[in-house]
Amino acid sequence: MATETVSSCTGSNLLQPISKIINLPLDQVNFVVCQLFALLTAFWFRLYLHPRKSSPLVRHVVATLLGFYLALFCFGWYALHFLVQSGLTYSIMILASLEHMHKYCFVMALGYLSFCQITRVYVFDYGMYSADFTGPMMVITQKITSLAFEIHDGMFRKEEQLSPNQRILAVRRMPSLLEYLSYNCNFMGILAGPTCSYNDYIAFIEGTAYHQKHQESNGKENGKYKQSDPSPKKDVIYKLCTCAISLLVYLFVFRICPVERNIEDGFIASTPFYGQVLYLYLSMLATRPKYYFVWTLADAINNAAGFGFNGYNKDGTPRWDLISNLRILDIEFATSFKMFLDNWNIQTALWLKRVCYERCPYNPTAATFLLSAMWHGVYPGYYLTFFTGILMTLAARAIRHNIRQHFLGSATHKLIYDVITWVGTQIAICYTVVPFVLLAVGPSLKFYRSWYFCIHVLCLLLVVALPVKPRHLRLKEQQNSLHQAPCGEGVAQNSHASTDNNCNQKGKST
Repeated sequence: MATETVSSCTGSNLLQPISKIINLPLDQVNFVVCQLFALLTAFWFRLYLHPRKSSPLVRHVVATLLGFYLALFCFGWYALHFLVQSGLTYSIMILASLEHMHKYCFVMALGYLSFCQITRVYVFDYGMYSADFTGPMMVITQKITSLAFEIHDGMFRKEEQLSPNQRILAVRRMPSLLEYLSYNCNFMGILAGPTCSYNDYIAFIEGTAYHQKHQESNGKENGKYKQSDPSPKKDVIYKLCTCAISLLVYLFVFRICPVERNIEDGFIASTPFYGQVLYLYLSMLATRPKYYFVWTLADAINNAAGFGFNGYNKDGTPRWDLISNLRILDIEFATSFKMFLDNWNIQTALWLKRVCYERCPYNPTAATFLLSAMWHGVYPGYYLTFFTGILMTLAARAIRHNIRQHFLGSATHKLIYDVITWVGTQIAICYTVVPFVLLAVGPSLKFYRSWYFCIHVLCLLLVVALPVKPRHLRLKEQQNSLHQAPCGEGVAQNSHASTDNNCNQKGKST
């Protein structure tokens, strides 16, 4: 009853009968229906409000109003928090000096998000992990802070002080209030993101994105695409099929393998350790399709509106992965902790890297994990997960630096190494994220006690026993290797990610 009361006061009750029929919470039904509506609207937006037919002003206004409508339908008057957060930070951008504006916006945006998360969790529904109004605020916080740093880079810092990626992302003029609200709250990304750079969004609205990508493309195989806009139809259909499969897998498999069984006394007492390891992997594997569904659907919505074009492949086919948030096969077959993280929630990882890891002068890895925990919310399980993640990252780095080169002598040895590291990575990831799913301290510590904190201990031993070169020496070696082998070989997965992952002087550790 309490759940229904909370749901009814934070969004529309129009879909309550459907919620009861399919036995899913109303807020989740509202979310999915609104995303499907946004998908249909996105096709209309691309066809009838194309930049050749409509002015940027009209596109901004329509995208913003539709975004607010969806927010009100899902979250009721709690959606006003989106306006308050955006309004406060825009005032800071306008009134504060460019030298410190980005810091003030960062503190205000993250502080307001944390305030809303604390009140929602500890006042309303502690322990209920569901769609809530702070979810969109998390994406808006990313956009606000990213834009603040990009304005600081473009309007205050000198050109020679910027990295190659920062030069691309730098914003050279202050956005208008309409542009700012459209960027933060457009209907394509208001409910589930993903985060994108301000320059990419404005290029999409103004209709210059295709032209820029055409200029970047080269080779005869791409010539026939330069006269017309590429169609996202095939990519949207493929992503919708991925969504359908992910949703079916989640609905059926998750109920068979609930994560909570990992901490049941009877299960722990009656199941041998190898059985507990196998069940842990299966139960955590069953939770991932939920995220695959949400992020892939959000990506399809943006593509359907014409946003997300990222140039052409070598065979001349268009790529629509500019703001994609995950690469499923790379996640499931990851052979390192870093590879998993690089392909999971990609846009959030890039945000963490750009606003924290690249700019933090001390202990950037720990600072980045702490920021990620604060951004996710106030449940203690988040902090247990990210604290464990720090140990995992340091241990994985130590193994890679000291052991990997010994397995590169032959294809057989490399295959053995890949199999071993795949198994180790999957177990480590599952072990790490259990508190993220369980949320509370008690159940999370009960799980770790049932494993005798064995992976924590193993990671600590590896970090102590295996030396790793200091960060500044590793950066120097990376810079020297870049000078010897210039970046640009192969097709990048993401226009900005290519700079981040291949040309930048720091590796991603988020």
